[in-house]
Amino acid sequence: MNTTDITYKYCFDFPNGTKKRFLIQLDSKTLLFKSTIHSRPDWTYLADHQCTCCTLDKNTVTYCPIAVNISELVTSFKDIVSHESCNVSCITAERTVTKNTLVQDGLSSIIGIIMATSGCPTMDILKPMARFHLPFATVDEAMFRSISVYLLRQYFTYQKGGSSDFFLKNVKFYYQEIENVNKGILNRIRHASKLDADRNAIVILNALAQILNMEIDDDLRSLRSIFFSEDEE
Repeated sequence: MNTTDITYKYCFDFPNGTKKRFLIQLDSKTLLFKSTIHSRPDWTYLADHQCTCCTLDKNTVTYCPIAVNISELVTSFKDIVSHESCNVSCITAERTVTKNTLVQDGLSSIIGIIMATSGCPTMDILKPMARFHLPFATVDEAMFRSISVYLLRQYFTYQKGGSSDFFLKNVKFYYQEIENVNKGILNRIRHASKLDADRNAIVILNALAQILNMEIDDDLRSLRSIFFSEDEE
């Protein structure tokens, strides 16, 4: 294993003794997913249910990068229901996080990393979050991290002399596009899996994007209490 890679090993252990193991490797410089997948199912062709917001040209790009990179997961979980219980562990160089949870929650966590780091132009904005991946993040944790990373990006853009968005005027647009990608990928895998574990994992990711957009409309009130007491509102 290349020691410069950033690695996340996900382990799914089922009550019946079944074990599933997945190793995610990210290039430490580009934060791109290092794929070892050679088999590409028909549903991974870019032109097959291409996302409405996709900026890739199907005449020059043959396969959807996200679809290819999640294809192993989709195949592995195609016969598993979303609400089945299992023990999921995420092992990194720094720590191991383990949780007794539903299959869909573990899959949502791992698919989130892959979608952010596959080279999809729309999902690229989420790539820094994959570097500091938080397994099994709650809705509040996901919102806090998403907005914090977005604002940090604006700070670095400002430092470089670019146009920055400290008032979150454009964040809704980005997350609406992310919703479109989630829906597009969901539409793809509906044709590839019999049961709903992987599909519900993406539904969870899409719900987080939708909630974030609603919170933006509400001026992030649910996060404000972290910084100010009721008396200071």
